[in-house]
Amino acid sequence: MSDMCNTMERKLISIKDAAKMLGVSSLTLRNWDKNGKLPALRHPMNNYRVYKVDDIEKLIETIGSNRSPRLVKSNKKQSVKLAVRHLEE
Repeated sequence: MSDMCNTMERKLISIKDAAKMLGVSSLTLRNWDKNGKLPALRHPMNNYRVYKVDDIEKLIETIGSNRSPRLVKSNKKQSVKLAVRHLEE
């Protein structure tokens, strides 16, 4: 049973980690959840938003295949982020 729980937990990530993967803010993910663009699951113990890693990876693939991603350099941390534009429905 604990192996199954550990496997499940590894496939779910926090809103902070999901935002980092996508290069957007947590507020953006909350808005996407509210509007149904990227629905979040809720953690059963604390009701926090959690996301499936598979859903995040699929979204990244969709964004990459629909548009050529634009890389933006952040002056603060000298890191490279993916600029994400809202997907048209």
